Amino acid sequence: MLSGFSDMVNQRWEEPLTKTKPFSISKQVVWESYRRVKANRGAAGVDGQSIEDFEVNLKDNLYKIWNRMSSGSYFPPPVRTVDIPKSDGRSRRLGIPAVSDRVAQMVVKMYLEPTVEPRFHRDSYGYISGKSALDAVGTVRKRCWWYDWVIDLDIQGFFDTIDHRLMLDAVRKHTNSKWMLLYIERWLKAPAQLGDGSLIERGQGTPQGGVISPLLANIFLHHVFDEWMKVEHPSILFARYADDIIIHCCTEAQAQVMLKAIELRLARCKLKLHPGKTKIVYCKDYKRTGNHKHGILIFSAMGFGLVCAKDGRTFWVLRRQ
Repeated sequence: MLSGFSDMVNQRWEEPLTKTKPFSISKQVVWESYRRVKANRGAAGVDGQSIEDFEVNLKDNLYKIWNRMSSGSYFPPPVRTVDIPKSDGRSRRLGIPAVSDRVAQMVVKMYLEPTVEPRFHRDSYGYISGKSALDAVGTVRKRCWWYDWVIDLDIQGFFDTIDHRLMLDAVRKHTNSKWMLLYIERWLKAPAQLGDGSLIERGQGTPQGGVISPLLANIFLHHVFDEWMKVEHPSILFARYADDIIIHCCTEAQAQVMLKAIELRLARCKLKLHPGKTKIVYCKDYKRTGNHKHGILIFSAMGFGLVCAKDGRTFWVLRRQ
């Protein structure tokens, strides 16, 4: 079935153009973007159109996306919002773009991602090819044997509070493509549609659930946190999975100083730490002495917990919360 769609799309797109488009976007990239969106599945957006509905007129829908993006006339529809319950009784608001908009976002992602991923910090793990949450947790677990203290950082409402101007400044460090910057800015500003149909204009943030959002988040924190740590605190080890960050310190005093420095850095970038979730944790094992109480690290939707063996020793093990 897919090969049949591919033949129809290629047949239509091989027709000669009557005028030159201002932006050069590959038709093949649009086609591959659709294939990736289809593989990821996902719910319908504000237009109620499912993947299956989109495929009824696949060649026309893909041609429309390519034509509008190439001409600069593509404007994203509002993002449908869904509140997902959390274990603590609160909810997380996800943004679900329309299928066509997910394809358009994937186009930009396919062009931009290969140029930025090689520049990311070696200890940045979230949403990066060849890396996973388990890789991040494994790194943190190993380093917990080397350092007595860790800072478990949680950025409050990160995806909802990213400053648009700072975000675009960060993206410009990686590309001067006019069409990519144009559409990224439009996606940042696209309104959110609530369950009752009302629209909310967005002056900050990027929808958690958008195709392009994880890449934008990594670009933003690469400059806000990773590069800052590399320059200002090169001897301090850390691991970051999206906006979840673990920093390793030798002493409690060092952890307190680092936490204050990070808090000030984030404030300058219009972010703030979650007061209830950010914590300093003592990594106690049988070789260490002291009366400090250990804690549990929440990281990448997983946790570390101290488990006592029969001989009284304690050690770090991976456990799900």
